[in-house]
Amino acid sequence: MGWRERKNEEAYTDEEIEIRLKEELRHWYLENGWIRRKYKTSGWKSTLMVVNTVGHLAEAAFHHPDLNVSYAFVIVKLMNHAAKGITNKDFELAHKIEDIIMWQPGKEVDSALEGTPEDPRFKYIKYE
Repeated sequence: MGWRERKNEEAYTDEEIEIRLKEELRHWYLENGWIRRKYKTSGWKSTLMVVNTVGHLAEAAFHHPDLNVSYAFVIVKLMNHAAKGITNKDFELAHKIEDIIMWQPGKEVDSALEGTPEDPRFKYIKYE
Protein backbone atom coordinates (compact mmCIF):
# COMPACT_ATOMS: atom_id res chain seq x y z
CA MET A 1 0.00 0.00 0.00
CA GLY A 2 1.37 3.42 -0.96
CA TRP A 3 1.17 6.40 1.36
CA ARG A 4 -1.61 7.93 -0.71
CA GLU A 5 -3.94 5.07 0.28
CA ARG A 6 -3.11 5.30 3.99
CA LYS A 7 -6.04 5.53 6.43
CA ASN A 8 -6.09 8.57 8.74
CA GLU A 9 -5.16 6.69 11.94
CA GLU A 10 -2.66 4.34 10.31
CA ALA A 11 1.00 5.07 11.00
CA TYR A 12 3.47 5.52 8.17
CA THR A 13 6.79 3.74 7.86
CA ASP A 14 9.92 5.86 8.22
CA GLU A 15 10.58 5.44 4.49
CA GLU A 16 7.07 6.69 3.61
CA ILE A 17 7.49 9.63 5.98
CA GLU A 18 10.81 10.61 4.40
CA ILE A 19 9.26 10.47 0.91
CA ARG A 20 6.28 12.63 1.89
CA LEU A 21 8.45 15.16 3.68
CA LYS A 22 10.75 15.45 0.68
CA GLU A 23 7.77 15.89 -1.68
CA GLU A 24 5.54 18.10 0.45
CA LEU A 25 7.25 19.64 3.48
CA ARG A 26 10.87 20.21 2.55
CA HIS A 27 11.77 22.09 5.76
CA TRP A 28 10.35 19.36 8.00
CA TYR A 29 12.39 16.32 9.03
CA LEU A 30 11.92 13.01 10.82
CA GLU A 31 13.76 12.55 14.10
CA ASN A 32 13.13 10.06 16.92
CA GLY A 33 9.62 9.22 15.73
CA TRP A 34 8.45 12.83 15.28
CA ILE A 35 8.17 15.06 12.26
CA ARG A 36 9.74 18.38 13.18
CA ARG A 37 10.22 21.91 11.94
CA LYS A 38 12.29 24.72 13.39
CA TYR A 39 10.90 28.21 12.79
CA LYS A 40 13.49 30.95 13.31
CA THR A 41 12.20 34.25 14.62
CA SER A 42 13.66 37.67 15.32
CA GLY A 43 13.12 37.53 19.06
CA TRP A 44 10.84 36.74 21.96
CA LYS A 45 7.73 38.64 20.78
CA SER A 46 7.95 36.92 17.39
CA THR A 47 8.44 33.55 19.06
CA LEU A 48 5.27 34.07 21.08
CA MET A 49 3.33 34.96 17.92
CA VAL A 50 4.44 31.68 16.33
CA VAL A 51 3.58 29.71 19.47
CA ASN A 52 0.12 31.28 19.66
CA THR A 53 -0.55 30.64 15.98
CA VAL A 54 0.48 26.99 16.27
CA GLY A 55 -1.58 26.71 19.44
CA HIS A 56 -4.69 28.02 17.71
CA LEU A 57 -4.29 25.69 14.74
CA ALA A 58 -3.62 22.68 16.98
CA GLU A 59 -6.62 23.35 19.19
CA ALA A 60 -8.90 23.91 16.20
CA ALA A 61 -7.67 20.59 14.74
CA PHE A 62 -7.74 18.89 18.17
CA HIS A 63 -4.31 17.46 17.41
CA HIS A 64 -1.60 18.84 19.65
CA PRO A 65 2.12 19.09 18.88
CA ASP A 66 4.97 19.31 21.33
CA LEU A 67 6.79 22.64 21.18
CA ASN A 68 10.35 23.58 22.11
CA VAL A 69 10.42 27.32 22.63
CA SER A 70 13.44 29.57 22.87
CA TYR A 71 14.19 33.27 22.44
CA ALA A 72 14.60 33.18 18.65
CA PHE A 73 13.05 29.92 17.50
CA VAL A 74 10.21 27.46 17.91
CA ILE A 75 10.51 23.76 17.16
CA VAL A 76 7.20 22.06 16.33
CA LYS A 77 7.09 18.29 16.84
CA LEU A 78 4.19 16.17 15.58
CA MET A 79 3.33 12.54 16.24
CA ASN A 80 0.01 10.77 16.73
CA HIS A 81 0.27 9.26 20.21
CA ALA A 82 -2.80 7.01 19.75
CA ALA A 83 -1.34 5.50 16.57
CA LYS A 84 2.20 5.48 18.05
CA GLY A 85 3.58 7.06 14.90
CA ILE A 86 3.12 9.60 12.13
CA THR A 87 -0.32 9.62 10.49
CA ASN A 88 -2.29 11.76 8.06
CA LYS A 89 -3.28 13.96 11.02
CA ASP A 90 0.36 14.92 11.49
CA PHE A 91 0.90 15.71 7.83
CA GLU A 92 -2.32 17.74 7.56
CA LEU A 93 -1.53 19.81 10.63
CA ALA A 94 2.08 20.29 9.47
CA HIS A 95 0.79 21.61 6.14
CA LYS A 96 -1.60 24.02 7.86
CA ILE A 97 1.11 25.28 10.23
CA GLU A 98 3.56 25.69 7.35
CA ASP A 99 1.02 27.55 5.20
CA ILE A 100 0.07 30.00 7.94
CA ILE A 101 3.47 30.63 9.58
CA MET A 102 5.32 31.03 6.27
CA TRP A 103 2.61 33.11 4.56
CA GLN A 104 4.07 36.22 2.91
CA PRO A 105 1.26 38.41 1.56
CA GLY A 106 3.71 40.76 -0.16
CA LYS A 107 4.79 37.85 -2.37
CA GLU A 108 1.27 37.14 -3.69
CA VAL A 109 0.17 38.47 -7.05
CA ASP A 110 -2.57 41.12 -6.97
CA SER A 111 -2.73 41.24 -3.17
CA ALA A 112 -3.84 44.38 -1.38
CA LEU A 113 -1.77 43.20 1.59
CA GLU A 114 1.85 44.23 1.23
CA GLY A 115 3.42 42.20 4.04
CA THR A 116 5.99 43.34 6.54
CA PRO A 117 8.52 45.91 5.29
CA GLU A 118 12.10 44.91 4.50
CA ASP A 119 13.14 46.60 7.72
CA PRO A 120 14.64 44.64 10.64
CA ARG A 121 12.42 46.53 13.09
CA PHE A 122 9.33 44.86 11.61
CA LYS A 123 10.56 41.39 10.68
CA TYR A 124 9.48 38.56 12.88
CA ILE A 125 9.90 35.34 10.87
CA LYS A 126 13.11 34.38 9.11
CA TYR A 127 11.71 33.09 5.82
CA GLU A 128 13.56 30.31 4.05
